[in-house]
Amino acid sequence: MLVLITYDVNTSDAAGRKRLRKIAKECVNYGQRVQNSVFECLLDAAQAKRLKHLLAEMIDHEKDSLRFYYLGNNYQTKIEHIGAKATYEPEGVLIV
Repeated sequence: MLVLITYDVNTSDAAGRKRLRKIAKECVNYGQRVQNSVFECLLDAAQAKRLKHLLAEMIDHEKDSLRFYYLGNNYQTKIEHIGAKATYEPEGVLIV
């Protein structure tokens, strides 16, 4: 299933900047950054639950926020892109 993860981390202090880097690094391990604090992750149910748990432990619940959008397996019909930065195919070939 495709899961869209967004986060807002308070970076007014060094601890917040460190949390931001840790969260972004963890999201990169699971998906593709599509905007600054937005990741598209192709996950199974267990991976989604694990990632949600990991990220929830990283944030400061008083200052930061996480949002998870579960777009399911038929996500192609639910995404529309307009503007700069060409989109990518989550299930396509990755050339490094």
